[in-house]
Order: sequence, then structure tokens, then C-alpha cells
Amino acid sequence: MKLRQPTDFLILEALEDKGRNVATNLAAHTGKSRKNINTRLPVLEDYGLVEKIGPAERSGLYEITSMGKAALVYKDQYDEADDFEALIEGPNANASAEQGETQSSFARSENDDEDDE
Repeated sequence: MKLRQPTDFLILEALEDKGRNVATNLAAHTGKSRKNINTRLPVLEDYGLVEKIGPAERSGLYEITSMGKAALVYKDQYDEADDFEALIEGPNANASAEQGETQSSFARSENDDEDDE
């Protein structure tokens, strides 16, 4: 997981503080360009930190996930952590690594599939 600082954390903070939102509003809340926000949101979604929510597939409405909230909790440790992904995933991350899962497998949490049903 390679986060762009401070932009990615500003996006996560805005989503946590203001609730679900679109890129235009996130740009205003963060002081970053809309283009920059539109570039980073899909990356954050791939990491499992934010989720694009409906009703339309192209709605551009995002909300922070529980993993995104964990990233904010550990934000101060981002630069020092050898494995920030494992840090924010919690104690179960080691069990997954021992089972030979790849790092990219966490991009979508196991709970995401259940939420869609």
C-alpha cells in the first residue's frame, strides 16, 4: 500500500468528518484539485480504504470503510511502519500472510462481498 501524503489522508479525514461525498466536495474540503481527488479515489478504493457506493455505477459517491478509519488511527505511524497494510488490518493479517495470500488480496476486504448481497 503506497499512500500519497497528505492527500490520501486528507481525503480519508474528509470522508470520516463529512460522511459520504463526491470528488467535487472532497476537493473543496481538502484544498486539493478535483483532478487529484478523482485520481486518488480509485486507488484508495483498490486498497479497501474507501468504497464507491450507488445508486448508479458512475455516481462517484464514496464513503470511508472500516479499514480507511483504521488507516486514520495509525496515520502517524505510516512513515515508520514496515508494513502499513498489516498494521491497519490488525492481528488477522499475520494469519493471512502465513497462509500464503498475496499482498494485493486485501484490496477488497472479505466483508465487502457480504455487504453487496
